[in-house]
Amino acid sequence: MAAAAEPGAHAWLGGGSPRPGSPAYSPVLGAGGRARLGSGQAPGRAGDKAPGPAVPGHSFRKVTLTKPTFCHLCSDFIWGLAGFLCDVCNFMSHEKCLRHVKTPCAGVAPSLVRVPVAHCFGPQGLYKRKFCAVCRKGLEAPALRCEVCELHIHADCVPFACSDCRQCHQDGHYDHDTYHHHWREGNLPLGGRCEICRKTCGSSDVLAGVRCEWCGIQAHSLCSAVLAPECTFGRLRSMVLPPGCVRLLSRNFSKMHCFRIAETTAPELGDGDGGVDGSAALGPGRDVPAAPESSKQTLKIFDGNDTMRRNHFRLVTVSRLARSEEVLEAALRAYYVSEDPGDFELQELPLPSLVGDAQAPGKAGSGGLAEEDSSRGSGAHEPEAWVIRARPRTQEVLKIYPGWLKVGVAYVSIRVTSQSTVRTVVLEVLPLLGRQAEGPESFQVMEVLMGSRQVQRIVLADDESLLQRLRDIRQTSLRQASQTRFYVIESRAVAPHVSLFVGGLPPGLSPQEYGNLLREAMATKAAAVSVSHVYSQGAVVLDVTCFAEAERLYMLGRDTAVHGRPLTTLVLPDVLHTKLPPDCCPLLVFVNPKSGGLKGRDLLCSFRKLLNPHQVFDLTNGGPLPGFHLFSQVPCFRVLVCGGDGTVGWVLTALEETRHHLACQEPSVAILPLGTGNDLGRVLRWGAGYSGEDPFSTLVSVDEADAVLMDRWTILLDAHKAADAENSVVDAEPPKIVQMSNYCGIGIDAELSLDFHQAREEEPGKFTSRFHNKGVYVRVGLQKISHSRGLHKEIRLQVEQREVELPSIEGLIFINIPSWGSGADLWGSDNDSRFEKPRMDDGLLEVVGVTGVVHMGQVQGGLRSGIRIAQGSYFRVTLLKATPVQVDGEPWVQAPGHMIISATGPKVHMLRKAKQKPRKAAAIRGDAVPAPEGSAK
Repeated sequence: MAAAAEPGAHAWLGGGSPRPGSPAYSPVLGAGGRARLGSGQAPGRAGDKAPGPAVPGHSFRKVTLTKPTFCHLCSDFIWGLAGFLCDVCNFMSHEKCLRHVKTPCAGVAPSLVRVPVAHCFGPQGLYKRKFCAVCRKGLEAPALRCEVCELHIHADCVPFACSDCRQCHQDGHYDHDTYHHHWREGNLPLGGRCEICRKTCGSSDVLAGVRCEWCGIQAHSLCSAVLAPECTFGRLRSMVLPPGCVRLLSRNFSKMHCFRIAETTAPELGDGDGGVDGSAALGPGRDVPAAPESSKQTLKIFDGNDTMRRNHFRLVTVSRLARSEEVLEAALRAYYVSEDPGDFELQELPLPSLVGDAQAPGKAGSGGLAEEDSSRGSGAHEPEAWVIRARPRTQEVLKIYPGWLKVGVAYVSIRVTSQSTVRTVVLEVLPLLGRQAEGPESFQVMEVLMGSRQVQRIVLADDESLLQRLRDIRQTSLRQASQTRFYVIESRAVAPHVSLFVGGLPPGLSPQEYGNLLREAMATKAAAVSVSHVYSQGAVVLDVTCFAEAERLYMLGRDTAVHGRPLTTLVLPDVLHTKLPPDCCPLLVFVNPKSGGLKGRDLLCSFRKLLNPHQVFDLTNGGPLPGFHLFSQVPCFRVLVCGGDGTVGWVLTALEETRHHLACQEPSVAILPLGTGNDLGRVLRWGAGYSGEDPFSTLVSVDEADAVLMDRWTILLDAHKAADAENSVVDAEPPKIVQMSNYCGIGIDAELSLDFHQAREEEPGKFTSRFHNKGVYVRVGLQKISHSRGLHKEIRLQVEQREVELPSIEGLIFINIPSWGSGADLWGSDNDSRFEKPRMDDGLLEVVGVTGVVHMGQVQGGLRSGIRIAQGSYFRVTLLKATPVQVDGEPWVQAPGHMIISATGPKVHMLRKAKQKPRKAAAIRGDAVPAPEGSAK
């Protein structure tokens, strides 16, 4: 057997994807500039062979242009009537640009992926002015996008996409110490400027330009070749959790599970069962075949047993007079197969065989289109469907990749025959990789199927024939064959370790009680499962030492309820905090997708792409606890909360409860306001509400924000029911404790909040905009305008153990910040010698009264302020009857009893947006000493 190492692959080693223009990114593979004719789908007529040197896998031909067209390399308009089109991927180019094309064709792109990482496709949506990464055509119909990278794609092009998503953690397969730029072509912002030539590189007309998905550098594909290959993570490098510092052994979990992304249940074209109705992916380029003309016909093409079984075909329209070679080339192009057409043939597949035995290809028919007459004359019977089959080969050239071995080549090529087994291949490959001194028994061959949705790995047996294995893969699917690689790996034992977060459990139990509860509910195996962390809020973290058991518990936990509450199970990685750079202060992001209409979900996706998706958490999926647990050993980090004031209070409460578990016990917290009032966001200068600002600019503002202190208050609710007339026994409810950051209202303002909350619970779909929410507040306020209950007669107030006489009021409000009810100054700005000047870090609360809805409206309009009643640090309120109460916008009806308000122990470190424009920080401000709050509330 002959063997030779492939040169020019050194750029693969180091991290990220090979950059455009490097030898590893664009080797001359496939047929180069060989002309392919007769597809019947490109604009204009087939013309001349492309001039100049061969380009990476493209099959260019000269076409006549019938509509305005732009070059995919320089994005300029193609003047004249002639252009050069790739018949496989629809890449269009000027003649002068052909020699500079470095972007690989979709047919060879899978072979150029350095580290195979599956994508995470969210639900289908409409993406205007975006282009498919496979067929390069516009996304007019609902399409898919990856939740982790900037890949946009048609649903029926998904099976042909590369598994070239970002590598966001180490998984024991392809771990590297340095990371290279991860380039993604096209779909750049219109105003994007090239990092090298400073000219516009974005385009709304074609898929052009490249962008690094870690550092955000944008460039022309030609200009990117002169950039250094190493990626420094750009402006946000201090906030990004480096992928080399995150470890997750995710053998049995999809990327959707690893990144805690909700999976879509809607069927998607091109990846599910087609059914018997013939629904399937269309032809290449998503051209919907029109009614066949008398001179043309449409054929159903299958690429193997898998597509035949699922009835997933591609439609190809060809001339009735087309030669057999032209039909075969059109069929191969439909499946983005760039290999020599002489190695394949088309076999007739009559309609009955579609529902018959798919394992007997070619059983019916003439044995192949290639054996028919070269001219398919009129009058001959045309089959309903055809299947592409690989011709039998006695030997093949096989690429063997070195896996995580530190060697100087990307792969080596060897020739395999029917006598070649895994063991003989290992013996031949080791000397080529410089590992001849090691015994072959220490190595294995792994087969890797690089699907766009999941990367599957199989370790082959030593005596398995690789030539037969290749035949079986091609028999199953030619598309899968082009996405399959073989790696030589060390036979090292990997100790299974998976961390599972389980939430929704009863609070306040011991580790042993939690273990017994889970053993009863989920039948956990004591030998493989142990409780490593316990949180009093009702959550545990399990250490699982068996991949199969971890997968079983994860799937079972999603359908299990304990004491009537459904459980939440999440897969959490390990943060290698000792490997974090000294200047790294990663940002922990919490997003409430239910806030701000649909903006919350869009922000969730944006932050996953700008940062490491492992540091972005969806609060509707487990709450804040999983995020704080993941960052528990990080010595310095900051927090960004995207939501309303209630969401901010939720996160701050969780932070206080888990503070003793954290290495960084006082992380600073920034806010991206998504709620209706957003009073805390206003005070900290983050604005009245998010209105679509650039998420990147928001992160830069967080990095430049100033640290300030804010008081937090504890409210003890000790409710008592009236004495029973028969036995005179007082039935007391258990005391309840809530935390407060902004304000606590008793009476009319809480009643309005309660009515709004109930209206939102009844019809949540209508409350998707801040304007509508405020309109509902106005409506419920008008309904209460003549309401009078005499609150001052129903409550008693003590301040610092001193009874305070209340004036005639309908609402009593305790305020900690200088904003109430969407920005109103309830305390007022007038000086008063009786009280100190309010600050949000002075350890004091201000007590204000309002006389009704009209008074509240006047305060909102800036015409009046509230009635100043008291100022202090300890309050006792006695409720003589059931009264509406709200804390930071969360309302309820409180039973008669006592409310005790006192300061919580440590103050909270918040981030206040800087007044000046963001400046490039020389040092990280996450551990900066907070400045005292000197401005008035």
